[in-house]
Amino acid sequence: MTGVGNLFDDGAEHFERLAPVLWNTMGNVLVAAADLHLGHRVLDACCGSGSGTIPAAQEVGPEGRVDAVDLSVELLALAEAKAAALDLSSINFVNADASTWTSGEPYDAVLCGYGLFFLPDMAAGAVHLASQLRSGGKLAVSTWQEHAHEPFASLLREVCFEEQPQLREAAVPKPTRQMAEVASAEKLHAFLTTVGFESIEVHETPLQVPLDAELAWTLVLGTGYRFMLPSDPDGRERVRTRFLESLGQDMTLNADSLIAVATRS
Repeated sequence: MTGVGNLFDDGAEHFERLAPVLWNTMGNVLVAAADLHLGHRVLDACCGSGSGTIPAAQEVGPEGRVDAVDLSVELLALAEAKAAALDLSSINFVNADASTWTSGEPYDAVLCGYGLFFLPDMAAGAVHLASQLRSGGKLAVSTWQEHAHEPFASLLREVCFEEQPQLREAAVPKPTRQMAEVASAEKLHAFLTTVGFESIEVHETPLQVPLDAELAWTLVLGTGYRFMLPSDPDGRERVRTRFLESLGQDMTLNADSLIAVATRS
């Protein structure tokens, strides 16, 4: 997981530029699905720059508590700055692996926005997150639907393969494989059943995000797509140029997502 933390440290500035059009929207949806109340204790696992952390803290109020955990120091710094600007003192920011970290006290809700598939072992990580809930507590997660990010992802992958032919034979990265395992309502429901939940609701959440060339490249630099880019500046610039040409005009990102809420018995 260190590589994931470093990747998001390097891309934190670009990640945050996506917040107004993507992360904040879906963070609010996730928090609403978790049905938080004043005084609740909440864990925001893989919290990023705080798109779920901030509205969660606003929902639980000063009597509540939000533990915001992420591997990226830079994303945590962005989230902490937002909390300070809003005078939200109920948030505890923790630089740690959410798949193993624990506060030692049960939570009313655990949030995990687009983070499950980045855990070293998604099933074991989900079991760990579930174990931190009180009886009747809720796990609320978001992930991408199987058709999301197309054709954006395929076009980028092809351009990166042209620049780095050896990538065609490389193993599919584990986060990508794990993402596919929960990329439909049926798969996500089955996964949450496997890790021990009985009361589960999964909702499809459509979202289309208009992109200009700058925002499209920001999406590449600020997310896991960054893993595919060549390390040398000239190669990266060639990828950028060819990729944006392949996207064409009037670009729209299909950001269709799944929101699941599972209640611990």
